[in-house]
This record gives sequence, structure tokens and C-alpha cells, in this order.
Amino acid sequence: MPEIRKIIIDTDPGQDDAVAIMTALASPELDVLGLTVVAGNVPLALTEKNARKICELSGRPDMKVFAGAIRPMVRDLVTAENVHGKTGLNGPVLPDPTMPLQDQYAVDFIVETLMREKSGSVTICALGPLTNIGLALVREPRIAPRIREIVLMGGGLFEGGNLTPAAEFNIYVDPHAADVVLRSGVPIVIVPLDCTHKVLTTAKRIAAFRDLGTAPGIAVAEMLEFFERFDEAKYGTDGGPLHDPCVIAYLLEPALFSGRHINVEVETVSELTLGMTVADWWGVTNRPKNANYLLEVDDQGVFDLLVERIGRL
Repeated sequence: MPEIRKIIIDTDPGQDDAVAIMTALASPELDVLGLTVVAGNVPLALTEKNARKICELSGRPDMKVFAGAIRPMVRDLVTAENVHGKTGLNGPVLPDPTMPLQDQYAVDFIVETLMREKSGSVTICALGPLTNIGLALVREPRIAPRIREIVLMGGGLFEGGNLTPAAEFNIYVDPHAADVVLRSGVPIVIVPLDCTHKVLTTAKRIAAFRDLGTAPGIAVAEMLEFFERFDEAKYGTDGGPLHDPCVIAYLLEPALFSGRHINVEVETVSELTLGMTVADWWGVTNRPKNANYLLEVDDQGVFDLLVERIGRL
């Protein structure tokens, strides 16, 4: 019998976050203990609402959603309505959620869950800025050795940044939290732009979701059609990169990805390169290796997996 992996999804939905969450909720290999929500793509009042919309779209109104940090640890919040639309989930028309938002603060939920569950049994899937996770590690350092793994979407090396020339959005929004995470000693897998920019939403791939003929499948197609327009114009590609679902795809089918165990650190001081992930791909420093940095991906394999799983909803 295959292992069932316990996960916490930390997220700032976001159309690509939505696809990631839906894929996780459709996958029996993953036991989603809860969704912790952070400000990022849009402010917290919208990301927590969007997370609940996605759960209801997935037929999971029982899922627990916890609101977390309203802003980064040190800096003011930067959002991305220009990419995701005013609501963060532009594309489909989804009803306001009726399921409740949990009263507990997301950071407290993370800490309590990790201290309660068996040590080494819970993976954190980070789809947005790392504020909630950084705050949890600062609040209760004893959780660090209890985390099985943090799999995060963020950063870039050969692709540079997507918000500034040097920085990817999730890391740029809260570089100080990212620095806490990368220095924590927790096993880390990074899914950077170098990987996700190869996973493009072509018209044929979007049609595969619509052809499922289900409400979730059609909603995903509508989300991706809205989401891709920004990056198509920016990069001149046929389709936009699908970032966050790669985190869940990696957990389900790690053989779809390959990379190297390297040192990755985050710039937190320079105005010019703030939020840059300085990834020592070539091993030119003696800094300790702290992350499995993914570079290559079977992009069609990822889309085949996503369509198959969302087809189960």
C-alpha cells in the first residue's frame, strides 16, 4: 500500500495556487491537514476567501482553512493583481464560499500541528510568500527538526526574476521569511522559475481541462486562460508558466523532476537585488548545501498528471 503523506498547504490563491490545491485534494496519496493562507498575490482578505472557494469547487467544504499573516515580516506587502486580476481568481465566476474560516491563526495551527503529529511526518507545501512559515519557525524553533520537508515554489537562477530582474515574486514579497526558512536546517526542495517556466499552458493543454466536462475542469480552463495572458505578452510564449502545481506534482511524481542539492541563500539588504535567490549551482563556494534545487521537468508529464487528478473531482 502506497504511503499517505501528511501535508500542510501554505498558499496565497492565485489561479496557479488553485490548480495546485485542487490537485492535492484529488490525490489519495496526500492527507491535507489544512490550508494556511498568507497575503501575497492579493491581500489576505481575498486569499482566505479564494482558498475556501477552491475547497468548495473541489467538493471539500470540510477542509480547514486558516488565515495567517496580513503582511510580510519586515516590509510592506507587494501584490500581483496585474497578473491574477482584482480578485486573485479572475476567470471563472465562483460563488462566495459558505464554509467557515477557522478562528485559529494560521501560524499557531502550523506550530500546534507540527508539535502534535509524529516528528518527521508532515511536509509543508509553500505556494506563496514564506511569511507564515518563517513566523512559525521564529515563534517555535522546536518545529524545525519535526518537519519532514518544505517543498516551495520560489526563486530563480538561470531565468533571473519575474518581478524584478533578480527576484521571483514569492521570495521578493518576503525575503526575510525566505531567509529564515533557508537557514532553518529543514530539508528543502525548491521549485524555481528555472523549472516552472518550462511548464507552459498551451491551448491544447487548457482544452484538456475543459474537455473533462466537469465544473472543476471548466473552472481550471477559465482560470488558466486568464492567468496565461500576462506571461504570454511578457515572454512571447505559447502559454504561460504554471508555477505552483509543480510543488504538488513533485510530491506525487518526483521522477518528473531533476535537480541538484546545492546552497541557496536570499539577498535581504540590497535595493538592487532584494529577494534574489543566490543559488550555488556550480559549487563555487564552500557554503553548506541546504536545498534540492529542481531544474529539469517533464512538462507534458506534469500536465497529464494534473488533468488526471482534477478529472477525479
